[in-house]
Amino acid sequence: MSQPTKLPKNPDKGYVALLGWSLAAVEALESFDRRYIVVAPAWAEEYCTTNDIPFLPWDFERLNDRSLEIAETLRDRGVDVAIPLYEETVEWAGAINSVLLDNPRLFGQAMLLRDKALMKRRAQLGGIRVGIFEEAHDREDVIRFLRRVNQTLLKLDGDPNDPIHLKAFDKAGCLGHRVIRTPDEVDSIPEEEFPVLMESHLDGWEFAVEAWIHNGKIKFLNISEYVTLGYSVFVPATPELEKYRPAITEQIEKLIKTFDIEFGFVHPEYFVTSDGEMYFGEVAYRPPGFKVFELLERAYGFNAYQGLALAFDPKTTEEEIDAFFPREVVDAAGVAGCFGVYPRRRVVSNLEIPEVTLDDDYYETNDLAPPLEETVTKRTAFGTHWGLLYFFGEDPYRMRDLLKQQEELDFYV
Repeated sequence: MSQPTKLPKNPDKGYVALLGWSLAAVEALESFDRRYIVVAPAWAEEYCTTNDIPFLPWDFERLNDRSLEIAETLRDRGVDVAIPLYEETVEWAGAINSVLLDNPRLFGQAMLLRDKALMKRRAQLGGIRVGIFEEAHDREDVIRFLRRVNQTLLKLDGDPNDPIHLKAFDKAGCLGHRVIRTPDEVDSIPEEEFPVLMESHLDGWEFAVEAWIHNGKIKFLNISEYVTLGYSVFVPATPELEKYRPAITEQIEKLIKTFDIEFGFVHPEYFVTSDGEMYFGEVAYRPPGFKVFELLERAYGFNAYQGLALAFDPKTTEEEIDAFFPREVVDAAGVAGCFGVYPRRRVVSNLEIPEVTLDDDYYETNDLAPPLEETVTKRTAFGTHWGLLYFFGEDPYRMRDLLKQQEELDFYV
C-alpha cells in the first residue's frame, strides 16, 4: 500500500463504515478528516492489521438473523453511517443504516435498489419511462416474452427478431447480462441463472450518471459516456451528450423523489432515443465499475471516495459539500477514459501492448497482467475484462475514437 498522507480525524464529523474491501476507498479516507472503519471478510484482516487500518470482520452472505448484530456492533462503536462499496453490500448498508439512523424505511429502499424488477416497478410508479419488462422463472417464460415483444412490434414471418435482454436480478453491471434474438439461444441459459429479469431492447444512446446527493439535492452530477458498453467509458462526455444535461438532471431529481433518496450516491443508466426521449435502465446505490471514480479524479482532481463520505455523513454541512465539488465540465482539466481489454484469440501466451497504443500521446498507463493460462475461457454473456488501459487528453471526440480503435487491436497474443 502506497502510504497516503494521514489527515487528523475530526471528532465532530461523522464516523463512517466502509462495507466491502477497496484499497482506493481506504487510501482516500486515510487522507481525509473522517474517522472510518472497514467492514470486510476475514481475509482482509491481516492486511488491515499490518497497515494499521481500523477493521471489523464480517461475511456478506445473504441477510440473516445476524444482520442486526453488525448494526448494533457498529452503533456501539459510535459509527454514524455505513457506505456500500459493492452491489452485494447495498442491502447490508440499508439494514445497518436503518438502525444507525433510526429510519426503518432505509432497508426497504435498499431492497428496491437491489432488485431490478422491483426497481423498474417503482420507477414506473414514479412516472419514469422504462421499456417493457417481466420476470422469467424458466426458459419457456423467455420464449414467450421474446414472441410477445416481437408481436407487439408487428414483426412479420421472416423478419429478424428484435432482441431482448436478460439480466440477473441483483448482480452488478454486465454480470449475467445476455442478449437473446432467437428461441434457439434460450437453450444456452443454464438453469441456475433463473429467475431473471427480461427487458425489451431500447434503441438509443446508453450512458451512465454518477450523482452525489445531500439533503435530497444533487451536489455533483457527472455524465459518463460509453463508447461500447462493457468495453470503454470516458468523462466528461462529448458536447452532444452534455447538451442533455438539463434533461438528465431533471430525470435524476425525479429518481431521487421516486426512490425517496435523502443522502448518498446514485449510479443510474439511461438511454436517449433518436427523438430525444429518455428511458431509465437501472440504478445502483454504490460506486460504478470501470474505475470511473479514478477517471473523475484524473479529470477534475477531487477524490470521489471522499465525496462519498461527505454525501453519506449526516454531520456534513451544506457549505462543506459545496466547497468540495468542482463545477461540472468547466472545471475539468481534460478528458479521462479507460478501455477494458478482452483477449480476441482463443489461445494466448504473451501480453503485448501494441505500439500504436503506447505511442499515442493520450495513453497514460495500464493494469494488464501477463496471461496465467494459455486457453482463453469462452465468455458467457458479458464476461469480465482482463485489465484496463487509461487515457487522458484534451479532446472528447479524439478520446471516443481512440477508445473505439482499441477494440480492433490484440493485447494478448
